[in-house]
Amino acid sequence: MTITDNIDELGKYDFSDTSFDLLMQNRIHRVLIICSNYDNYMLEEDGRIDEQIFNEYVSLSLRHPPVFVQTDNAEDALRILREESIDLVISMESLKGTDVFALAKRIKNDYPNIPIVVLTYLSREVSLRLKGEDMSAIDYVFCWLGDASVILAIIKLIEDKMNAEHDIEVIGVQAIILVENSVRYLSSYLPNIYRILLQQSLDFQKEALNEHQRMLKKRGRPKLLLADNFNDAVDLYRKYKYSVLGVISDIRYMRDDVPDENAGIELCRMVMADDDKVPFLLQSSSLRHKQKAEEMGAGFIYKYSKTLSLELRNFLIQNLAFGPFVFRNPETLEPIAIATDLHSLQQKLLTIPDNVLEYHATRNHFSKWLNARALFPLAQMFKYIGKEDFPGIEEMRRFLHVAVSSFRLGRGRGVIAKFDKAGFDEYQIFSRMGEGSIGGKARGLAFINRMLKTNKLYNKFPGVLITIPRTVVLSTDAFDEFMDHNNLYPVALSDLPDIEILNKFLAARLPGHVIQDLFAFLAVSRGRPIAIRSSSKLEDSHYQPFAGIYSTYMIPRLEEDQRMVRAIADAIKGVYASVFYKTTKTYMTATSNVIDEEKMGIVLQEICGRRHGNIFYPTFSGFARSLNYYPIGAEKVEDGIANVAFGLGKLIVEGGLSLRFCPRLPKKIMQLSSPESALR
Repeated sequence: MTITDNIDELGKYDFSDTSFDLLMQNRIHRVLIICSNYDNYMLEEDGRIDEQIFNEYVSLSLRHPPVFVQTDNAEDALRILREESIDLVISMESLKGTDVFALAKRIKNDYPNIPIVVLTYLSREVSLRLKGEDMSAIDYVFCWLGDASVILAIIKLIEDKMNAEHDIEVIGVQAIILVENSVRYLSSYLPNIYRILLQQSLDFQKEALNEHQRMLKKRGRPKLLLADNFNDAVDLYRKYKYSVLGVISDIRYMRDDVPDENAGIELCRMVMADDDKVPFLLQSSSLRHKQKAEEMGAGFIYKYSKTLSLELRNFLIQNLAFGPFVFRNPETLEPIAIATDLHSLQQKLLTIPDNVLEYHATRNHFSKWLNARALFPLAQMFKYIGKEDFPGIEEMRRFLHVAVSSFRLGRGRGVIAKFDKAGFDEYQIFSRMGEGSIGGKARGLAFINRMLKTNKLYNKFPGVLITIPRTVVLSTDAFDEFMDHNNLYPVALSDLPDIEILNKFLAARLPGHVIQDLFAFLAVSRGRPIAIRSSSKLEDSHYQPFAGIYSTYMIPRLEEDQRMVRAIADAIKGVYASVFYKTTKTYMTATSNVIDEEKMGIVLQEICGRRHGNIFYPTFSGFARSLNYYPIGAEKVEDGIANVAFGLGKLIVEGGLSLRFCPRLPKKIMQLSSPESALR
């Protein structure tokens, strides 16, 4: 199904954009580490701890690593807290001459909103000592295992807690609940889980259409919420039950302030009774619980297993829908197809067998996978759909496919996507090749594209799709590369006749990556002529119009892509050459601009219209002015004026017959005031 087919059906689903820019508003920026100089040296491992964290952030493509401030005594720590803005305090448990827990109480009393974490070395003696301490002022205790990733995990855990309520309840971010009271295992689990979560965010950010979206989309990763007892775990589940992606729980921990040997099993039973589609993983140091976990339909991990980390990773990937979507045979559970992104999922929905579609759709698999990839609006639509909701399996298939198609179409509107020849398809409305400026004309088109989405005009009228034509912009850096590589400036700035300048440009070669991108563009834009339009940096400025100054070409659709690419490439060179024609140089001089400072972008657009036989008929063209210098009747100067005509805009620019109207008064048209006028 193409975009222009079944317009009404695609318009049924209007998905709102996820406000990724509102996620993760609270961050850890400055961390105070209280430890002895020796402990500080151990933390640094012959290097600075902030360098280790920085390298950890870079390896996971994270931004804004925190700054670390270190001190070895309580007095200095309190001074730093008074004088500097500190977001997190990390203290080593073995601080000579200082009662860490008394200091923590003092800090918490003065700064109740600052989290306090205690780092300790792993030993039985330390564990016994911690049991006898007052931990009321301590938020978390972790073991230092010589790996800076635990610091990263601590920071991310606290950031998740700080942002959970808004991000989950307002935006729809998913949550994973971890219930664990063992400092040792928690210190091992947490870095592994966060590495998987952050790697997942690197994977699903590929769904974004440009670099800015990629950076924001990473904020939509699932949050990890930690509880160390039954009551807190139940509170977390009840508060975020509609956004829980999965639960990982120990079995023995406190319940109502009393140790409970089966607390984890009871939690599992409660969650599954409420929603049996929530994946639940039980973990224990006793294998006798494995059978019980299997009976309840939960996963199980043996804590003393040599492959503990691998088993945890496999559970997260397979049950929390991380990684690609794997279509399975319901009878054998053998993989039959894989979708790596939303595009491939859309395609596979049309081809997988009926029983496979029903198996995944009725078990919340699609919704879970979409949620894990931060595609929340679509995931919410697919949640809890059942076979009984549709007359037949084909209706279910069509519903899923149309919903995904509508979501992808809506996501492509109002956005300047980065052109990727491997992922470009008909659902991308406006794309750019290169990193330079897109020029004035392209900027105006992008603005219109944005306004259509912002004001929801694209499906305002039944049976009509209001949109800009599919547009790809070749940015100005391709122009610079073309001019420099072919050494064209001596020719371009000379006084040679226009035809000789054009021939020199046609003999030059476009960059190879541009030619490859043109083939990818034509693979999607089949059957339509292509307009090659200028988009210089100075073009379409408010006070210096450049209409008719630069060349524009229209290439008819040719059967062979090789010939078509050659024709488009020559047209691009022709637009580049027109920057240096005599009339252009004269106009540039008259407007006090410098010719060698002009940069040219190229707009490639599909021609809108219909084919009848071997002839393609464009619909209509026109241009609008923001000021109407010759208002008639009720028209006002500030209302503007528009001229439209069937076919191409060339007719209007050259002074041919066109229909003139005021956008504010579209039905009051002087030319149609009488039959004679209309016929003329």
